[in-house]
Amino acid sequence: MLHYSTSQLSSKQAYKFLSGSIIPRPIAWVTTLNQEHGTINAAPFSFFNAVASDIPLVTLAVLRRAGSIKDTARNILATNELVIHLVDDQVVESMNKTAASLEPEQSEITINEIKTTTSKSVAVPGITAAPIRMEARLHQYVPIKNHEEQIITDLFVLEITDFHFAEAVFDKENEYILPEEFKPIARLAGNTYSHIDGLFDLTRPD
Repeated sequence: MLHYSTSQLSSKQAYKFLSGSIIPRPIAWVTTLNQEHGTINAAPFSFFNAVASDIPLVTLAVLRRAGSIKDTARNILATNELVIHLVDDQVVESMNKTAASLEPEQSEITINEIKTTTSKSVAVPGITAAPIRMEARLHQYVPIKNHEEQIITDLFVLEITDFHFAEAVFDKENEYILPEEFKPIARLAGNTYSHIDGLFDLTRPD
């Protein structure tokens, strides 16, 4: 096997190795409120996953760019609120447009004419067309530092307050999300995305 010591890697190499190996990754398409300018920011992140269910908790890691905190992270720290959306074919193009770098006072929602809907528990609106969305509040913030004690990632543990499911992707009787109807888009590396395909079941051992 090819071997690379992480002590010899650049940050770009480390990112490529992580993002290319840990696949597929779910996409958290996040809306937050910029209180200073009264705008709604939207951005996608793929360093995202579930961590607990006794209370529904997820993690969202927002990597800093050249040491600078991103709008999404700044807004979460200021308001403690956000909405997380999962992505399918219907919204993937809109999601990709919101990955562009804008000034904090500019709204990706407004610029890209993305329709939103009022949330139940948070002030941040949700994106109407997303098949699944989760309103959330900040549960724990962990600034991740490098070996020189500089913050390189803003890590958020978030408590889900409300789930919203499009009827087409949800089995109300059994309370299951239907993956074959949901057809989520997953993040790979670079500019590459994927669908979930070839589903199969395995019975867990006792």
